[in-house]
Amino acid sequence: MRTWTDERLEYMLGTLLRAGVVLAATVVLIGGGLYLARHGGEVPSYHVFQGEPADLRSVSGILAEASTLRGRGLIQFGLVLLIATPVARVVVSAAIFALERDRRYVGITLLVLGVLVYSLAVGYV
Repeated sequence: MRTWTDERLEYMLGTLLRAGVVLAATVVLIGGGLYLARHGGEVPSYHVFQGEPADLRSVSGILAEASTLRGRGLIQFGLVLLIATPVARVVVSAAIFALERDRRYVGITLLVLGVLVYSLAVGYV
């Protein structure tokens, strides 16, 4: 097994972040285009506030809406991908540090992952 040099690790994590952001932006742009194509001519009513529909407030609802190629669902899915990108970076970092048997950095990375997951879970409730 090849060892992970700092440069190789930085390159791989940088590529992961770039790919995640580009993918998320592409999904949001496609969703925005579909939304405008279907609803661009509607006149908005600002007299009554209407928040996000209930089906777009959970990951399962977002996945269901995105799978039917609805604009709002794709936009929300792109935002979920954007949020998942740095989380994936932390998970990959922890895995690489575990492969290298670097306990200190595994512990620090898992602590960061715990904080990320906790903040996402508490913010979701």
